[in-house]
Amino acid sequence: MVGTRPSVTQVWGWLADVPDPEIPAVSVVDLGIVREVWWTADGGPDELRVAVTPTYAGCPATRAIARDIERALHERGIARVALEVRLAPPWTTDWIGADAREKLRAYGIAPPGNAADPLALRARPREPVACPRCGSSATSRTSEFGSTPCKALYRCDACREPFDHFKCH
Repeated sequence: MVGTRPSVTQVWGWLADVPDPEIPAVSVVDLGIVREVWWTADGGPDELRVAVTPTYAGCPATRAIARDIERALHERGIARVALEVRLAPPWTTDWIGADAREKLRAYGIAPPGNAADPLALRARPREPVACPRCGSSATSRTSEFGSTPCKALYRCDACREPFDHFKCH
């Protein structure tokens, strides 16, 4: 990149426009996949480093996410981009912000509950999942896996519509 390098804040803004390849209504920043952005200079040209944490270690979209991030930054003139995949700490649905949860709901996916204490989640009965279309909590899980492994398939007993529910991780 020639000239003044963009600020880290500006880069975060660009990354907020990179859609998740499986759920294009939210970005990789919305989902908390992008964890850190920083510039390095080791005596050579500046390099932009981006740390990402996939939603789970075997997520098939990880390569697509890396490709899309690199493309978005190269298109904005950043010549040297290095992605760092971080598996620890593991991604959690707690990293999804309130705005992103509303985007998921508007897209037809029931957002996850709070996963801050996974042991407590396993110990207590499942809370009802509200339908993202009509809001009814009269819903039934029809499959532990929805359109992707990180979602479960539900059906609303009120409006009869099927929908995905983003699982807590």
